[in-house]
Amino acid sequence: MSVSKEEYSNMAKRFSPSSPIISDCLKAFCIGGLICVLAELLTFFFSKTNMNEDEVKALVLVVIIALTALLTGLGIFDSLAKHAGAGTAVPITGFANSIVSPAMEFHTEGFVLGTAANMFKLAGPVIVFGCGSAVLYGLILWIFNTFRG
Repeated sequence: MSVSKEEYSNMAKRFSPSSPIISDCLKAFCIGGLICVLAELLTFFFSKTNMNEDEVKALVLVVIIALTALLTGLGIFDSLAKHAGAGTAVPITGFANSIVSPAMEFHTEGFVLGTAANMFKLAGPVIVFGCGSAVLYGLILWIFNTFRG
């Protein structure tokens, strides 16, 4: 049985649930905003200590990542992400979740071949392309600054 692209498209539209775009965007905005508010509150709290600005920024990131990892381990973060969508996927919380989730999923296969081998399946491309883009940008910047005279 051969199905044309148009027939397939019609079947997909008929059987796919409609997505409430406005509601999804509002949830992503609100939950993502709450994550940012939490980060700002942590920044305010940590800045009241004797740490400098760089130390405060680093500590806020560590706390947010650790909290996300803990909530992922408890199964809470995935429930939240189901409703928030990009509101939890775009900030650093999405990155932390993409590291912890495969580690939990494959832990039964052993530490090396399970957890360690599968931990960066989702985050690996982000790291590779992020570092590659940074190197390329730095190279372009160096070339322009060198030959600008």
